[in-house]
Amino acid sequence: MSSEQTVEKPDRQSYVLSFKCPDRLGVVARYSGLFLECGAYITEISNYTDPVSEMFFLRCVFDDRVMTSGMAEFYKRFESLAIDLGMEFTLRAVADKPRVLVAVSKFDHCLSALLAKWKSGALPAEIVGVMSNHADCGALVKWYGLPFYHLAVTASTKAQQEEQLLALIEKLQIDLFVLARYMQILSDDMCKALEGRVINIHHSFLPGFKGAKPYHQAYDRGVKVIGATAHLVTSELDEGPIITQEVRTIDHEISIQQMIHLGHDTEAIALSQAVRLYCEQRVILNGQRTVIL
Repeated sequence: MSSEQTVEKPDRQSYVLSFKCPDRLGVVARYSGLFLECGAYITEISNYTDPVSEMFFLRCVFDDRVMTSGMAEFYKRFESLAIDLGMEFTLRAVADKPRVLVAVSKFDHCLSALLAKWKSGALPAEIVGVMSNHADCGALVKWYGLPFYHLAVTASTKAQQEEQLLALIEKLQIDLFVLARYMQILSDDMCKALEGRVINIHHSFLPGFKGAKPYHQAYDRGVKVIGATAHLVTSELDEGPIITQEVRTIDHEISIQQMIHLGHDTEAIALSQAVRLYCEQRVILNGQRTVIL
């Protein structure tokens, strides 16, 4: 074996990197050159240049089979590159699955879908618990062997309940907070404290039919398509960047109650997809829009 040959590591560790930066000549050459110098072996890559915002977006997966430097050194060098290019980036080991806390009220169809996918290994996340302002879903959660946190709330105790919730999120080191038909509006302070880390499912095809009873609004308008929207939460109600949407065609014979039941499927699918995309580090903000890589 010559001195120039490298020995592949028997136990490869994979990493996922995503970033955005102002688009300019040489961005690809700069990051790929660093990968080559450090021996980071790319196994998956996707990128996009937005001609409107003039931003460059990238997601890649790589492993350390022939890396010539440790990850600490690689991170330090990439961090320096990021500063130079005005880049926002996230880099983590694929094995370090995002820690997720799910919030629910009484309707359990979205929660059931998430837990089933998590239990089967189809969801690349570590669900560490479920919280609720009602006790209804406690038995379901315990059947999956997860802790259930019952944090009741009233109009007069909302501030205190949110303090408890934030403390729980910090204690559990939560990366993503999922509102699976959690029928409480988060306060502005709560939204700001968890900015970019909360996904909500709205049982309507946003931006139409916001707020309460969207199926009733849709019925009154005689829609021929119903849908569900999974989006990141902001302080403006149902205005956060959209991640996924699902639709289903209907006709004039469908009642409000039938519409609600049919909508359960679209809600569960849209939310599960959004959580998967987020946990796979495919969702990157582009102003009020999202880039999904």
